[in-house]
Amino acid sequence: MGRLTGKTAFVSGGARGLGAEMARRMHEEGAKVMVTDILVDEGIAFASEHKNIEFMSHDVTDEAQWEAAIAKTIETFGSLDILVNNAGITHDGTPVEDTSLEQWRKVTSIDLDAVFLGCKHAVRAMKENGGSIINVSSIYGLVGSAGQAAYHAAKGGVRLLTKGMAAEMGTLGYKIRVNSIHPGFVITELLRGGLKQAVEAGMMPGENEAIESLTEATPAGRLGVPMDIANGVVFLASDEAEWMTGSELVIDGGFTAQ
Repeated sequence: MGRLTGKTAFVSGGARGLGAEMARRMHEEGAKVMVTDILVDEGIAFASEHKNIEFMSHDVTDEAQWEAAIAKTIETFGSLDILVNNAGITHDGTPVEDTSLEQWRKVTSIDLDAVFLGCKHAVRAMKENGGSIINVSSIYGLVGSAGQAAYHAAKGGVRLLTKGMAAEMGTLGYKIRVNSIHPGFVITELLRGGLKQAVEAGMMPGENEAIESLTEATPAGRLGVPMDIANGVVFLASDEAEWMTGSELVIDGGFTAQ
């Protein structure tokens, strides 16, 4: 306990699911946490359960809202030491030939453009004292699958944005570490929503059958739970990872090892 004592963290998309568990684990390790989301009622309810966790409504595609949210974090807690770019959506399983430009841009604006915006404004806040930026990508930023081209493009972009930024921070002399984390199939509302979309698009069988199939394809013998990913975030945020930057931490039960 106390691995993040004295640090302030910011988690986008933190009202529920992976983001909420990331915020909870960092709080358990001593961090003060600002959680943001467009899910206002859920975000307020989550923050109200914890001392030193605050919530702000935040559209991650809006640059002005990023500036305001980071400024509010520093005003509330005195610093910004950790940014977790977690907010994201999945694609609906539509094949490339049927994907509209509007669909493509919606996915990439939330899953990639928003990560750029978070990084941009976090660097401005961190460059004097250093910090840790953790960008949530996916195993689908490493490998491909049918019906998810926009998601793959965005998450792959997050992976290389992370590496480019890590190199840039070193060149500029900023003590800011930038790493990406790549979850596998984790039981969350987002996964269930993505499976439902894939089923409706005819890319997968029924939802229960899809979960069973994914479980069978995972060497660890089970799908992930949010704690599995949150523990990785705590590590990357902590001083234990001080020599890690530009790295990709894959937590997928061995799914991509095959």
